[in-house]
Parts: sequence; structure tokens; C-alpha cells
Amino acid sequence: MTPWTPEDLALLTGSESLVLTAGDDDHLGVEIGMVLVGGELYVRAYRGVRSSWYQAAHKHSHGQIRVGAVARDVLLETRDTRPASEIDAAYRNKYGQAAGALAASRRAHAATIRIDPATSSNGAAGLVR
Repeated sequence: MTPWTPEDLALLTGSESLVLTAGDDDHLGVEIGMVLVGGELYVRAYRGVRSSWYQAAHKHSHGQIRVGAVARDVLLETRDTRPASEIDAAYRNKYGQAAGALAASRRAHAATIRIDPATSSNGAAGLVR
């Protein structure tokens, strides 16, 4: 796994959401809230594993995120994610108790995705400006 650069982490920390596109399709993607825990980026489908975008992420295991005008190819990991309690706390801290409760449900726990930066063909990692 390639870690996020300090510049990437600063951009992600300062953002409320990102746009996630799973696979190689040119569709618009979904805007979703995200959290950083221990330098790792997580999103959750509050509607659970039946969410269409979660299903696409699980099927393809790669895609792209966009934060403002910045885009990045990413790997999407739907297994072996960080302990749920740490992610729950991060959602509550960032979005408040009510929004955090949506992301802390059992359905959302089952639909947790860790987003890792993909290494480009030239070996570089990081958000593309």
C-alpha cells in the first residue's frame, strides 16, 4: 500500500467530502463524506452493502476520487478495514452526532471502504492537480 503524501492529507483533512467513481466508467460518481483515521482514508455507505456505489467499489477494487479540482486514481479495499469504533469516532467528530450515527450503524460498518492511493505507471503517488 502506498501512503498518502502530507499534501494529500492536508487537502483531504480540509475537505468535507469527495467524489468517488468505482471502476473504469466515465460516470459522474457519488459525492460522499469521508474520514481520515491514522493517515488512512475511509468512506461508508450508510445504506449498507446493497448500495450501488458500494457494490461497484467491491466489484472493481479501483477507481478515482475527486476533491474539488484535484483527482486521484485509487484502490478500494472492502475487507480488512480498521476497527469500526475508530472510524465511528472520526465520523462523529467530523460530522456531528446525528450524521455520525448514520455512519456508525451496523449496515454502514459492513459497507466500509478504505481508499488507498494507486501508484501511477511512473511510480508517483498523490493527488493530481
